[in-house]
Formats: sequence, C-alpha cells, structure tokens
Amino acid sequence: MNQLKCLGKVYLVGAGPGDPGLLTLKGKVLLECADVVIYDALVSPQILAMINPHAEKIHAGKRRGRHSLLQEETTQLLIQQAYTHAVVVRLKGGDPFVFGRGGEEMEDLVKAGVPVEVVPGVTSGIAAPAYAGIPLTHREYSSSVTFVTGHEVVGKYRPAVNWEAIAHGSETIVIYMGVHNLPNIVDQLTTVGRDPQTPVALIRWGTRPEQEQLIGTLGTIVEQVEVTGFEAPAIAVIGAVVNQHQLNL
Repeated sequence: MNQLKCLGKVYLVGAGPGDPGLLTLKGKVLLECADVVIYDALVSPQILAMINPHAEKIHAGKRRGRHSLLQEETTQLLIQQAYTHAVVVRLKGGDPFVFGRGGEEMEDLVKAGVPVEVVPGVTSGIAAPAYAGIPLTHREYSSSVTFVTGHEVVGKYRPAVNWEAIAHGSETIVIYMGVHNLPNIVDQLTTVGRDPQTPVALIRWGTRPEQEQLIGTLGTIVEQVEVTGFEAPAIAVIGAVVNQHQLNL
C-alpha cells in the first residue's frame, strides 16, 4: 500500500440519464470545484460542460466492445488521483449504485484507505419511462416494479438472473442494457409463462432531446428491433403500464 498520506477524497457522483436539469445540486457543486473528473461514456456533453475548466478530465467510459479503461485500471486511477488531488470526482451515468459498478469502486477505495462519498443520481430506469409518459407503478395496473440487468456477461461477472421469479413476481419489469440480449430475454420470459401480449417499450437516449421509443409486445418486439434497426443505449419497460404511453402521444 502507498505509504504517502492520502490528500484527497473521491466522490462517486451520479450524472443522471442525460438531461442536465436532472443533475443534483450537490453533483453540480462538486463538478465546479473538482480538481480531476474521471467520467463515463454516457455522461451528456451539457453536464461535462459544467466541469471546472481548470480540472483535469479523464475519459474512462465503457461501451459494448469498446472499453477506454478496464475496471481495475479505473479503480487504480482513482486511488492515484486521490494522492495528488483534493477533490476527485468519478462521474457516472445514472446512479453509481444502480448497475453502475459504484459498489465495486467504493469497496476498492475503502480497502486502499481512500476517503469516498457517494452522491446519488437519477437512474435511467426511472427517468426515461417518465419522459415517455410511462408510470412504473399505477394503482390500476402495477403495484410492484423490478429492475434487472440485461447483460449476460460483463467482464468476469455473470449475473444469475432468475427470469422465472421476475416474470411472475412483478407487474412491471425494467431492464437495463438489454437490447443486445433482447431475443434471449424475451424467450426466457415467455417460456416461463409471461403473456406474449404483454406490452413492451424500448426507450433510447432517455431524457435527452434525441430520446426515441419503440412500442410493441413480448411477441413482436424482437422483430420490430430487427426491422427498425433500433439500437442501444436503451432500457426496456415490460408491463401493462406501457399502455399509458398512448396517453402521452
């Protein structure tokens, strides 16, 4: 372990889903006074523009098949920066603790003796449906919601998603990072008994000006994606609440 005294503190800051108006006030203040900001790929340009102009900016984003830095390299970079800077911001899309690997980074920072603080952000699984006019809960249609990752493999991490429990345990399902694995997800859900007529919404670039939606059902959505060329980054909302989207047209 580095014997030098740690000079700074690392802030794991959630940037939200894209709309700069959804960044928290605390997050904005930290960006304005940061000495260095290590940011993810999906952080919007408007939010990056809020960063202290004198701060060092380091891109550490991860997109499918295109990693700027490995996760281990990012963590080591955070530790190193904390020994030379007072305010180190790790700027992550959405919320650091909702499929953002913030928990892993916090654990490694604590082990290294680096002070760390988490600043929550608005997660896309809540914000994107809201901007599309889709309530995740509704007294008539849904009293429960489940958030689940659509990634089958992220590095060495292989989540054991219990699709049967999810299919029957929640009226509304919100899937992050699931577009590339959508055929398998749909097959899993329908195989264990979820009705193929269940409404589905795919929401791309949620809360940004370029946000777009693709509305279908479990029985049609895979073909619709193929026909339209709908691509990530997007979240999927599955359940009767998707029909509320029609009220927002």
